[in-house]
Amino acid sequence: MWSPTSSPSGPPLPDGRLVVMAKYPEPGAVKTRLAAVLGADRACALYRAFVLDLADRLRALPLEVTWAYWPPHAPFPGLLPGWRCRPQQGDDLGERLAHVVASELARGGGPLVVVGADAPHLPVSCVTEAVEMLGAGADLVLGPATDGGYYLIGLHAVWPALFDGITWGTATVLAETLARADRLALRTHLLSPTFDVDDVDDLAPLRAILRDGRVHLPRTAALLASR
Repeated sequence: MWSPTSSPSGPPLPDGRLVVMAKYPEPGAVKTRLAAVLGADRACALYRAFVLDLADRLRALPLEVTWAYWPPHAPFPGLLPGWRCRPQQGDDLGERLAHVVASELARGGGPLVVVGADAPHLPVSCVTEAVEMLGAGADLVLGPATDGGYYLIGLHAVWPALFDGITWGTATVLAETLARADRLALRTHLLSPTFDVDDVDDLAPLRAILRDGRVHLPRTAALLASR
């Protein structure tokens, strides 16, 4: 992996931008693997808590934040009044990611970082590190997820090959993306890994983070503490 000759320091670039990919919390349409154990209503309530808790945490970032939501007809903006929201477009995750990256970068400005709402515990320092690394010469920044995917992608140009034909939802997403980046000769920086909350086994490490006070997710904590 590429690394700069010296680590950047100081505040993130003022023109960096962040997009959060999220689904509208509707029972049966979100967190289906969690729903198989917790029930559709409880899994939906937990995902809604993820979104709201993550939004509160992102307020501390000196970046423009956009929520890209699915499905496009959902009343997602009503969930986060005052935030910039836009519908996702595309038939699969790859198309939707490629579209949001291309359209957001076309607006101009600095590097773009994209995260998902499946990791509400995401350290905000990972976002600022991604912006700083892109400013220091990296072409691509990826945050490896423990399931083989990635929880963050950062770039400042459009490379459709990073999204087209990837086997989304599998344990090879990160490896496939890194192989594409290598073929494109992109300077790639990897962040520290973390986990997405996709199934019931992911709740144990999330509870541990909350119990240790490493992150403040009040709505999520309250739901996990309830029966």
